[in-house]
Amino acid sequence: MKRHDLIPRADWPRKVEELGFHFHSMDGVYWDERAYYEFSEREVDTLEAATLELNERCLEAVGRVIDRGDFARFQVPEAFHKLIRDSWADEEPSLFGRFDLSWDGNGEPKLLEYNADTPTALLEASVVQWYWLQDVFPDRDQFNSLHEKLVERWKAIADKVPGDRVVHFTGVTDSDEDQGNLDYLRDTATQAGLQAEAIDIADIGWNGKRFTDLDERPIAVLFKLYPWEWLVREEFGAHLAERAVLVVEPAWKMLLTSKAILPVLWEMFPDHPNLLAASFEPGRFATDFVKKPIYSREGANVSITAGGRTLEAPGGYGAEGFIWQAYHELPRFGANHTVIGSWIVGREPAGIGLREDDSPITKNSSRFVPHCFT
Repeated sequence: MKRHDLIPRADWPRKVEELGFHFHSMDGVYWDERAYYEFSEREVDTLEAATLELNERCLEAVGRVIDRGDFARFQVPEAFHKLIRDSWADEEPSLFGRFDLSWDGNGEPKLLEYNADTPTALLEASVVQWYWLQDVFPDRDQFNSLHEKLVERWKAIADKVPGDRVVHFTGVTDSDEDQGNLDYLRDTATQAGLQAEAIDIADIGWNGKRFTDLDERPIAVLFKLYPWEWLVREEFGAHLAERAVLVVEPAWKMLLTSKAILPVLWEMFPDHPNLLAASFEPGRFATDFVKKPIYSREGANVSITAGGRTLEAPGGYGAEGFIWQAYHELPRFGANHTVIGSWIVGREPAGIGLREDDSPITKNSSRFVPHCFT
């Protein structure tokens, strides 16, 4: 794994905007092709194997939590416990997820956390860096089969879509990033033969029996780029427990999107080569550790204590509690701290995207840098 400096394409803003990537410069520099990361084929194989392994262990952990009724540590409201059980028992389908890994090409990749419910940085990982590769290194390859796998996964999910095969896609449409990801996912669903309808989450109605869109049509299948932990605490979210709609990501993903899954994984698989020690107890680690809210977004309220110093990111999370994880230093390339986001689609590894930051805490503004392998 190597990082190389590079001269950006002269007309890169136009090219990426033509792909629907209009948020390429949020917070200054987001998409950053002043550098790229190079992997070997062996390193790609290692990342693929680790992603597959972590996904299988996560599914095993969900099964154990549900069998034991161990929802309290996940801060899931009691009214939704049955929904999670039923969603799991009925094998409601998952579309995708993103494992955030720390790895420099040596040893084994380590799981930092799993973005299992509302992962973003998808459009840039799937489409934008692929077209960058075709322009810059057309004779090289990339660990990236995201687009093809998403289309095929939607085809599998389509078997559960009744009638006119409509899937409604919702989220908060005043976010350019969320809207860009939703538009891309709608495109993949359309290519799979589904009718993909966009609706702002504030426009979803309830007619007493079903969720409805602005034309009063019942919503049979809802893809939501909106966190489960927010939904279950909102007034209309209570109707989700009635199972009047098939939701993607499914309710059982509530357990995987929570940082509480990290100590559960360590309890089940201590000393696993892809896991870091984690605990619900603050005294587990005497010196170097990371404190993470059970629910948080984009590094908010994460604190790192290492080398006698503490670095903490601001935010409004932490009301549900925290977990503690062993500190594992991110790879550093010059001043850049690098995280690998490794994607799973269904149960198949599908590619990676790399984020880097001057800080060891990855945030929403952390730069996305493309990659290739030889």
